[in-house]
Amino acid sequence: MSGTGYLPLHPPKKGFILRLPVSKAAWITCLLPFTSFVFCIIWSLMYNFEDSTFTHCKVQNFLPSISAAIGNYKTQRFVWGTAIAIHALPRFMFAAIYRQYYRDVLTEKAQKLATTACILNVIENLALIGLTFITSAYNYAIHEKCFMAFMVTSELYMALTCFLLTKSRKLPADNVESRSLRYKYQLIAINMTSFAAAGYFFIRHNRHCEPYVYSAFAFFEYIVVLTNMAFHITASLDFHSRQLVIDENGLDIS
Repeated sequence: MSGTGYLPLHPPKKGFILRLPVSKAAWITCLLPFTSFVFCIIWSLMYNFEDSTFTHCKVQNFLPSISAAIGNYKTQRFVWGTAIAIHALPRFMFAAIYRQYYRDVLTEKAQKLATTACILNVIENLALIGLTFITSAYNYAIHEKCFMAFMVTSELYMALTCFLLTKSRKLPADNVESRSLRYKYQLIAINMTSFAAAGYFFIRHNRHCEPYVYSAFAFFEYIVVLTNMAFHITASLDFHSRQLVIDENGLDIS
């Protein structure tokens, strides 16, 4: 006995415990590719301008394409590849976290679609890894397939996520979750509009070889990638009150 009562039968376990807000983990995960992306574009403009903006048309341009900026030069390849490699595992972790989130907040009928959304998220991440480490210069055919897989799965994932969180909730969203969904709709609208614009300028460039048209394609390509990153950052709002708990037993969410 102690002075105030009986000792507990199962005293609290002592050992290694790390607690990290899920919102911070989401920001760290997404800032890795964001900062490396910005670095690669700026570095290419500063030190590889002529080569990175060169196209088969041999017309003037002022922006490099993403594939040129992140895949054609040693420094940029290293920075981008390192960021993607580090952020890949947390991305898979967030796919699993969202699967549990969907079980908690969505209706039973929506669970198959929720599983599909999580699978799309995983494939998107795998495709990103593929197009990062298999560059167009090394194997254009595989790089192109990875890029197409990334674009298709990312667009479908964002659209399906918005649909599920709008039409299939069984638990009402709090104010922060509602704000997150509003941001998701705004981001997917900008993303899809930019994707269409990038496609238009890419086709126009190949058909007419006009100056600066490829730079317009590159600009809208940047917006597509940046809005995709921002869409994933909304996880910081969806899980604003939850923590990652890492201890000797593994990883858990509280």
